[in-house]
This record gives sequence, C-alpha cells and structure tokens, in this order.
Amino acid sequence: MESASNSRQIEIMSQMTREAKKSSEGGAMEIVRVVIHALILAFLVRTFLYQPFNIPSGSMKSTLLVGDYLFVSKFSYGYSKYSLPFSPSLFSGRIWKDTPERGDVAVFKLPTDNSTDYIKRVIGLPGDRIQVLDGILHINGTAVKREKTDDFQETDDAGNVRRIQRYNETLPNGVVYQTLDIYSASFGDNTREYVVPEGHYFMMGDNRDNSTDSRFLSQVGYVPIDNFVGRAEIIFFSIEGTARFWQFWQWPTSIRWSRLFDVVD
Repeated sequence: MESASNSRQIEIMSQMTREAKKSSEGGAMEIVRVVIHALILAFLVRTFLYQPFNIPSGSMKSTLLVGDYLFVSKFSYGYSKYSLPFSPSLFSGRIWKDTPERGDVAVFKLPTDNSTDYIKRVIGLPGDRIQVLDGILHINGTAVKREKTDDFQETDDAGNVRRIQRYNETLPNGVVYQTLDIYSASFGDNTREYVVPEGHYFMMGDNRDNSTDSRFLSQVGYVPIDNFVGRAEIIFFSIEGTARFWQFWQWPTSIRWSRLFDVVD
C-alpha cells in the first residue's frame, strides 16, 4: 500500500512539473508574440504615419534647436519611394499626393544625393520668383514683411552669452515665423532671382546666415515634390546639445522642459 501511495505522489508531482513547464513555455511564447506585434505596429506607424527625427544642426534656429527630437507626419504630402525605409523603387511618382504649403517645416531627401535628410521651411512654390536683397526675402517681386523682435540668446560651452538679431517674417499666405540674422552682409543676403521649376519647391532655413538651402543650387537647389518625406509636427523631446538622448542620468538637468510637446510652426 505504501509503495502504491508513493507511486501516486510521484505521478502527481510529475504531472505538476509538466504543467508548470507547459505554463512557463506558454508564458514565454505569449511574451514573444506581444513583442513581435509591438515591433510590427511600430514599423507600420514609422513607415506610414509618424517618423521620429532629431535636429543635428542649427540651420533652423530658433524654431528648432540642436537636440530637438520631433515627429514628422509621413501622410501629409502622400507617399513616394523616399517615404519608405531604404527608398525602394516600388512605384514611381507620389501616391495620395498632397502639396506642401508655403511656410511648412518639412523633411526632404537632399536632391544632390537623394539619401541625406534635410529639414527646412517651404518658401517658394512652383512658378514662384524668389530673391533675397539686403537680407530681405522677396517673393514674386514683393518684399516679405519683416519686423524686428527680441534678440535670440544662446550660451556657448565656455559660458559666454551670444545675442543674435531675430525677426518675425510673414509670408503672403499669413504664416508667421522667426528668422535669425547673424551677419549684416553674408553671402546669402544678396542673391540672383530664382524661378522655381514646376513640381519643385524652394526651401530655406530660418537661421538665414547659417543654412545651406535652395539658395545654393549646387548643394541643395530646388527640391522635387517626390523628395519630400513629411511635415514636422511636434517636438516630443529636447535635450541640450552637449548631452545625448541615451544619457538618461543627465535628463533632469539637460532636458529643455519648456520645449516638450511644442508644435512646430
């Protein structure tokens, strides 16, 4: 009788072990499924809806600062091959096409290599005549309204404060944004007249004396509509330029809290 009882206990313990193992395997598989589903969802969102970008240079100061992280809406202008990861040639042209508006802050592929991401403001539309005279932007022969406002201030690594002249600029469609003027007579302050070709756009940085943009035809030039990736929408994270995103221990003192969730305009 004792032997039979021991055998029964061993059988029960063996069954419990098998059930625990099966439960453990089932739990592990469930975690794997959740992770896979999350990765697929993130891939779809990044590919078709919103893609994160970070700002590596000061060409869009003071609208965007080095260390800003923002979401770009991929659907704003429809989709071209440059909207997709690795720019596969699955189709030509642009599907569900919508045109950029004057004043949009947009990410595009640099026309000279079709791979480097640039972010600038849409200034000229197809057919527009664009010229800069004495630092004043002209569109179709008319000077764009430009008003002096408070200076932009920044502090360098040595603690020195630098003040830069800042202006409110108003485009013909009413879009208002701020530009910086570091030098009174820089190379880009007086240009030829540019005529924007059909299907192309003229892009400029808000930091006018520190921006390589459509004014420099051999470096950027006119941007084809197919090269647009999306429109900048919102800053979801911002950290001082000397810090790094992954250095989370520096966040309390390095995060620009006032810029979080700012709408890009």
